[in-house]
Amino acid sequence: MRFRLSYFAFLLAGPAAAEGVQIVNPYAAGSTTDLLARALAPGMQQRLGTPVVVVNHDGAAGGIGTASVARAAPDGTTLLFAPAYVLTVLPTVRPNGGYGAESLIPLCQTFENAMVLAVRADSPWHGLGDLVAAAKAAPGGIRYGHQGIASIPHLAALEFADRAAIQWQDVPYRGEPAVATELLAGRIEAAALVAGSMNGRPELRALAIFAPARHPLLADVATAKEQGFDMAPASFGGLFAPAGLPLAERDRLAAACLAAGGEPAYAEAARRGFQPTEYLAGPGPFTARIARDTAEKARLLQRIELPK
Repeated sequence: MRFRLSYFAFLLAGPAAAEGVQIVNPYAAGSTTDLLARALAPGMQQRLGTPVVVVNHDGAAGGIGTASVARAAPDGTTLLFAPAYVLTVLPTVRPNGGYGAESLIPLCQTFENAMVLAVRADSPWHGLGDLVAAAKAAPGGIRYGHQGIASIPHLAALEFADRAAIQWQDVPYRGEPAVATELLAGRIEAAALVAGSMNGRPELRALAIFAPARHPLLADVATAKEQGFDMAPASFGGLFAPAGLPLAERDRLAAACLAAGGEPAYAEAARRGFQPTEYLAGPGPFTARIARDTAEKARLLQRIELPK
C-alpha cells in the first residue's frame, strides 16, 4: 500500500512533540509485535520530531501492558502497539483486566497475521478435504492443538469446524512452540498456527491458509476459500491510543504511523515477519474492521468455556 508523502508532511505542534512518545508493546522482547514496533518507531520519530521509544510491558496475554496504556493520559505521549485481540477478545476473557474495549482508540493498522491448519509432513492429509473426511469418519477422534483457550488460532479452528460441520478435540498449550513439538511427537494430529510458524519448518505441512489470497512465502498452500471454505480469520493490529485523545492529535499520530509503515525499512521488517503485501490501514478502516471482528469473536467465544 502506498501513501503520498505530501499528505503526511505537515506536523502540528502538540503534547507528543513536546514530551516524546512511548510505545508500549504488551508482549516480550523479541516477539513479532516487538520487532515490528521497533521498526516503526524511527519513522514516527522522524515525522513527529520527538523521541519515540518502545518499551515492553508483558503479561496476562497482553492485558497488563494494554491496561497500562488505557490508564495513561490521552495526550499522545503513551501509545500501544498490539493485536486487535486485546480489544476484541481479552475484555471478555479477562473482564477484570482493568480496561474495556472502549478504553483505547485505533490509530492505524500496521500488521496482519494469517492462520494455517498444519499437520506433520508425513501425514496422509494433503488438504482440508482430507481432514474433513477423516473427521466425519470418526467424530471427535481428531485432536488439534492451539496456543491457548480463546487465542486467535483457537477461534480460527472453531470457525473452521463450524463451516465444515465437523467435531474434533481441541488441546490447548502454552504457546506455539509447544504446539509444534506435540504435533511432531504425534500426540495431536493437526494444529492451528500463525502462518509465520511455518517459516523454515519443512517437517510441517500446511493444509490451508486462512487468508484472502495465498501468501507469497507459502505460495504452494491453497487458501481455505480455494478449498471451499470462505473464511479468513486473522490476527491483525497496530497502533492504539488512550480513549479521549483529541481528534487533531489522533490524525497527526495516525499520519505519522501510516507514513512510517510505508517506508522500505518497515516493509522489510514486515516481510521478515511473514506479513502479507497489504497490511496498512488508517483509523477509519481499522476501527470498522475491529468492530466487525468484535462481533464475530463474540459469537465464537459463546461456544467455549473461558478460563477462570
